[in-house]
Amino acid sequence: MKKIIIGIAAAVLVSTAAHAETIGASMAVFDDKFGTLLRNGMEDYAKTLDGVDLQIEDALNDVAKQQSQIQNFIAAGVDAIIVQPVDTDATTVMSKLAADAGIPLVYVNREPVNIDTLPEKQAFVASNEVDSGTLQTREICKLLDGKGKAVVIMGELSNQAARMRTKDIHDVLATDQCKGIEIVQEQTANWQRTQGADLMTNWLSAGIEFDAVIANNDEMAIGAIQALKAAGRSMDSVVIGGIDATDDALAAMAAGELDVSVFQDAVGQGKGSIDAALKLSKGEAVERKIYIPFELVTKANLAEFQGKN
Repeated sequence: MKKIIIGIAAAVLVSTAAHAETIGASMAVFDDKFGTLLRNGMEDYAKTLDGVDLQIEDALNDVAKQQSQIQNFIAAGVDAIIVQPVDTDATTVMSKLAADAGIPLVYVNREPVNIDTLPEKQAFVASNEVDSGTLQTREICKLLDGKGKAVVIMGELSNQAARMRTKDIHDVLATDQCKGIEIVQEQTANWQRTQGADLMTNWLSAGIEFDAVIANNDEMAIGAIQALKAAGRSMDSVVIGGIDATDDALAAMAAGELDVSVFQDAVGQGKGSIDAALKLSKGEAVERKIYIPFELVTKANLAEFQGKN
């Protein structure tokens, strides 16, 4: 009887192992505020799923390294791959690598350049960037009463999100209600807080005058705030907006330094990418684009978002 019970137990273990799903994930760079929230959300969700092994690699913001990681995942025979692209223009090659190997691939957070021609068993999970910069800039326009001067701090220009968020800004400022706002400077700070601070310091040193700072993400907005404070400028004299609604950004908003942000659900994107990867690995159909909504965050509704990211 004992032998029978042991045999059954062993068979169950073998069966469970045989049905375990292995997902390889390549993240653009670990040293990034939103990327960390996204990664942690994925790891926490994977731990709640039986038989799911999530292996996450840091691409260190290197396109070649990310492609190598994808090739290694393919060689290891993973069931699905999740990618937060370093360079969204390089995604066509990544899609081909996975498609040729017959392994499902899910892009997360950053939209692939080949979104409309993704191969079978590939999908994209993120928030619709048409909404991000639009929500942000409309609120800034409202706070400025439709007139004034603004500086724009862009993310990495190789990144689709940065390009789209910047386009959103221009589109909103071209409307009748907001066309009285002039963009006096527009440069990249590559999503980084320190670069945002350096850029703002340079603008202040050059004597650039402005009433608003519109940043493609919170980290660059916080960098701009640090430089403005160091220069002795009152936070009441400038409207500052970011995107992501990170914990640091919400703390800055509570302190009266940041005026506008847009909640991007890192946990929701991470969970959605894993769910899509598991469905595709089982041969189930998923939508090509899976959107997690953006939400405007201001001082009026700040409490609703504290602790979410």
